[in-house]
Amino acid sequence: MPEGHTLHRLAKLHHKQFAGGVVRVSSPQGRFADGAALVDGRVLVKAEAVGKHLLHHYDSGLVVHVHLGLYGKFTESPVPMADPVGEVRMRLIGAGRNGEAHGTDLRGPTACEILVEPEVAALEHRLGPDPLRRDADPDRAWRRIHRSQRPIGALLMDQKVLAGVGNVYRAEVLFRHNISPYRPGAQLTREEWQALWFDLVDLMKVGVRRGVMVVVRREHDHGAPSYAADRPRTYVYRRAGDPCRLCRTPVLHSVMEGRNLFWCPTCQQT
Repeated sequence: MPEGHTLHRLAKLHHKQFAGGVVRVSSPQGRFADGAALVDGRVLVKAEAVGKHLLHHYDSGLVVHVHLGLYGKFTESPVPMADPVGEVRMRLIGAGRNGEAHGTDLRGPTACEILVEPEVAALEHRLGPDPLRRDADPDRAWRRIHRSQRPIGALLMDQKVLAGVGNVYRAEVLFRHNISPYRPGAQLTREEWQALWFDLVDLMKVGVRRGVMVVVRREHDHGAPSYAADRPRTYVYRRAGDPCRLCRTPVLHSVMEGRNLFWCPTCQQT
């Protein structure tokens, strides 16, 4: 599932391409036809992201909410666009303030729906603070973390606690701060939480800027290749059984609350 930096990157792109202009919205697949008709021909005011949620705000006050889930993806295309290929849930065509026309197709999202502003506010209220938003309050997450006996590895993935963090950032930020994913949240110090938060802010900003998750410090970015040819190196994510880049202990793997977990038992002692 795409992590928060991907949604913020999409929001920046869509805001640049479409905001300030009339957008033609359709649903070639048909599953979003009624919603598309409500915003078709309206002006897109802004695109923004909150955690793993993308929001398109229109001048009518209606908002298109997209959650990509595991399989959702936007495909950018030149205009005029070719006939839709596959199950296109939503197609956008428009020109933003610079007058240059753009098009994009959305396929396979978990959610693509119309919301009104009170529903958007309710969505945001359900989510924890997003490290990529200027209005984020890390103390909101801290208040839940330091009262919880759940492991910090689970809390970081709970979108009600912290919005936008996924499996890669969870594994890597805990390694970078020598914290076991199994340590109960209540045993985390405030100083440790603040260090985790500010590191997530920095790492995720790099993700927005570069489009990939860069998590290994420059002095450690050598040796064994990444788990995939098109991804930067990681410390522990998807490296089960491989030697830790720092101490050479084999990286461990388990499943925590239904999600794959990777960590070094030497560098991340409870």
